[in-house]
Amino acid sequence: MSEASLYCPAMLVSAPASGHGKTTIAAALARRYRQDGLKVRVFKCGPDFLDPTILAQASGNPVYQLDLWMVGLEGCRELLWKAAREADLIIVEGVMGLFDGQPSAADLAQKFDLPILALIDARAMAQTFGAVAYGLLNYRPGLKFCGILANRVAGDSHAQILKDSLPVGLKWYGALRRGGDLELPSRHLGLVQASELGDLDERLDLAAQELARQTLADLPPKVAFTKGHEERHEKYFQNLNIGIARDQAFSFIYQANLDLMVDLGAKLSFFSPLTDSRLPEGLEALYLPGGYPELHLEALASNHSLIKDLVAFHLAEKPILAECGGLLYLLNKLTYQGQSKNLVGLLPGQAVLTDGLKGLGMMEVDLPEGTIRGHAFHHSELTMNLEPLCAAKRADGRNERLEVVYRKNNLTASYLHFYFPSNPRAAAALFSPARPGP
Repeated sequence: MSEASLYCPAMLVSAPASGHGKTTIAAALARRYRQDGLKVRVFKCGPDFLDPTILAQASGNPVYQLDLWMVGLEGCRELLWKAAREADLIIVEGVMGLFDGQPSAADLAQKFDLPILALIDARAMAQTFGAVAYGLLNYRPGLKFCGILANRVAGDSHAQILKDSLPVGLKWYGALRRGGDLELPSRHLGLVQASELGDLDERLDLAAQELARQTLADLPPKVAFTKGHEERHEKYFQNLNIGIARDQAFSFIYQANLDLMVDLGAKLSFFSPLTDSRLPEGLEALYLPGGYPELHLEALASNHSLIKDLVAFHLAEKPILAECGGLLYLLNKLTYQGQSKNLVGLLPGQAVLTDGLKGLGMMEVDLPEGTIRGHAFHHSELTMNLEPLCAAKRADGRNERLEVVYRKNNLTASYLHFYFPSNPRAAAALFSPARPGP
């Protein structure tokens, strides 16, 4: 077998819509096959940060995002090929409904010939289950399906009714019963982070046992994965020491971003704005990613010594990149559920968390350092007394809810979560005191 063509069992777990339990099922399958002694690699379709924390704990391996626009076709190909080199099984969790979005999970499945495991929330459903399954199976010719799985069933007799309703030729993959002990809790931006669920392993084990009792033991079909274009990067950073905020308030970080920073020659020093009183010694640049600063207002606002370090770092004109939650942290004031706190104050503005979405979508932005892609997903409304450096463009071409980028000396801030591998040179320039240029 040529190293440029690898074969590995694989499936894409998708559903008719969001909320059917894709993450629960993908995580349960990963844990189940892992318990059988297999090495399982899991990917998340789309830009999500939260689902991968669950999937990584279930599989025991890092989880990367796959998206034909943000990551790119060749980037996705390379990630899947690398996984196939070491894995016994690859599971890809879809995004939204199977055919939703441009590009959709179905587009990804078709590009890489991934068999689809169709998942349907079967609450309050009987024979119509078969009609929904038939629609998924026949809506777009050329897709491969490895089976159908029912979620949130009432019991074995309910599962049998669902199974009997399926169209001929669609394999029954089993069912997962409904119940609070099998559900993953969520909040305004999605699932609760894995680090916040003390009983996550117990939940995953229980779901895996339930699937093992009801589902097929067979692995999905093998898929041929070919090698993509692996870009070789210059060592722009030359051992640059980059501090990265990482805790329950700041955790929205692409694993691919961390990998790239190391590949570019950086030394990564993680710290917690929640619990560390000082910045790590010797930092030359800072990365403040997104997360949930609104849930930790008191702890962040009262950490005066770290705030003092951040202000001094900025006054020393060292590079800082702040994304979404990182941007909120650097404002004068942040308000959530009626509670307001003064925060770092490096950016002259304030924000209020709202019930509805204020920003959503894949975007790219033309920075002085180069064009870089990413996405936005936030519930806060920002008032800023600073002129934007530039505005992003949406991947779908619509001219609404466009995010902007702010720059104050060597501080770059935006609601956008940048995907660094979309332009490694531009990403390096954001952190480099001596920038390599656009």
